Amino acid sequence: MSSGPTLVDRARAWLAEDPDPDTRHALDVLLDAAGSGDEAAAAELLDAFDGRLEFGTAGLRGALGPGPNRMNRAVVSRAAAGLAAYLVERGGGTVVVGYDARHKSDAFARDTAEVMEGAGLHAYVLPRPLPTPVLAYAIRHLGAAAGVMVTASHNPPQDNGYKVYLGDGTQIVPPADHEISACIDAVGDVRDLPRGDGWEHLDDSVLDAYLRDVAALVGPASPRDVAIAYTPMHGVGGDVMLQALAAAGFRAPSVVRAQFAPDPDFPTVSFPNPEEPGAMDLAIEEGLDADADVVIANDPDADRCAVAVPTQDRGAGGGPAYRMLRGDEVGWLLGWWLHERGAGGPYANSIVSSSLLSKMAAAYGIEHHETLTGFKWIGRIPGLAFGYEEALGYCVDSAHVADKDGVSAALRIIEMVAALKAEDRTVHDVLDDLAVAHGLHATDQLSVRVSDLSLIADAMARLRANRPTDVAGLEVEGFDDLEDGGGGLPPTDGVRLHLAQGTRVIVRPSGTEPKLKCYLEVVVPVTSDVEASRLVAQHRLAALKDGMAEVLGL
Repeated sequence: MSSGPTLVDRARAWLAEDPDPDTRHALDVLLDAAGSGDEAAAAELLDAFDGRLEFGTAGLRGALGPGPNRMNRAVVSRAAAGLAAYLVERGGGTVVVGYDARHKSDAFARDTAEVMEGAGLHAYVLPRPLPTPVLAYAIRHLGAAAGVMVTASHNPPQDNGYKVYLGDGTQIVPPADHEISACIDAVGDVRDLPRGDGWEHLDDSVLDAYLRDVAALVGPASPRDVAIAYTPMHGVGGDVMLQALAAAGFRAPSVVRAQFAPDPDFPTVSFPNPEEPGAMDLAIEEGLDADADVVIANDPDADRCAVAVPTQDRGAGGGPAYRMLRGDEVGWLLGWWLHERGAGGPYANSIVSSSLLSKMAAAYGIEHHETLTGFKWIGRIPGLAFGYEEALGYCVDSAHVADKDGVSAALRIIEMVAALKAEDRTVHDVLDDLAVAHGLHATDQLSVRVSDLSLIADAMARLRANRPTDVAGLEVEGFDDLEDGGGGLPPTDGVRLHLAQGTRVIVRPSGTEPKLKCYLEVVVPVTSDVEASRLVAQHRLAALKDGMAEVLGL
């Protein structure tokens, strides 16, 4: 009795269907090596063909290469055909396609446009590699039925991805992701897909409109005297950021030349994510050379924004001259600043972000929402005035971009720093004021990268089966299993621990990387000495991190 096609049979069938000579050649080489007894090649072949990339609420994301479990032109064409079928069932329309400067991004964008045209939809393609928020903006600006952004955001150089938005400008959420995935499953041989050449390359008019709206966020009377250092981290944000700053009336920043031009190999960073250790080193050096008041970094597709500011002692006594702000700190500062500028709410942040924004909103008398992780949820809050997630994502203009936007967020941050400078104040003064008003909130992460995803599932199962009664000497006062919809949120794989003294822990698998993440928060009352409270908080965080590592067996 036949057991079905072998791994080699599936690989050779893929060879016949693959439209890309690069991945056909790579697969030929892999098959030859595996057939010659190369164990590493055999393992790579198995991983590439034993399963497929799952289409979920982040669309597709994975390593480039041949096979259904990799990002390649065949996988992208099939995804485009499934999305097209989903849209046709709902009345059709136009689709706008954007892409970054990663390897194969332009080819994936072209395949998407051709497949959309072949399905009877009309496709617009952005004029060149541009930031993800420009694509999110273009969907509403053009009245499109959907948008596709080809990007792997801040993933390693060998990855690429495929992010899908619907006509409201927000990323897909259930059930749309499951329905599109079912349409993808129904697609047959990629060679049989009809393709069209009637798609249009857009000119710069959409980008110009985006820049006008971004620049208009900065108040006409706001101070402009601020020295800026900036890096796009080898991504596509550089030129757009310079144009946005100029349009808003700020002087040109000092840029990290070695990281300014888009480069899909990201040669100066081991991991193109501003959160990763060392990724901001060149930007900090540029800040030192320029005596910058603020250092700004975008991730490669410029939907995230990292911020570093001079330390309170400006490096006196041999200490660091700049400190990178945590994502939560930037979220608090933007929440404060937008309220100062008259934003009326509502505010929102993801469940894994700090609880301080909710307390600020209550004090301001405005509505606050807590959402699941990701801007696919945050961007859906009606009338959102400000939303953020701790992973450096900020939405400061949901009327135009209902997603995180590292360009508009940067302009708001720079406006705030300039205004504080004019008053002889700094962001440290604002953070201290917020601590005095609401308690010293401090956050951190325990993050573990794995090569075997089953280790994450096992750790989550152990945590649910053996609920801790205390962590680091703090009593567990509440346990929300988020998979069951605990905490009043849609079901998701995660748990939330409420501990004594306002301490909180959330444990969840990463949605974009093979990591298990623990998000930690402690709250320390402030009496007269903010720095003393900060030291207490750091001590509690360190103990909490050790305690959770023990609980999870990591």
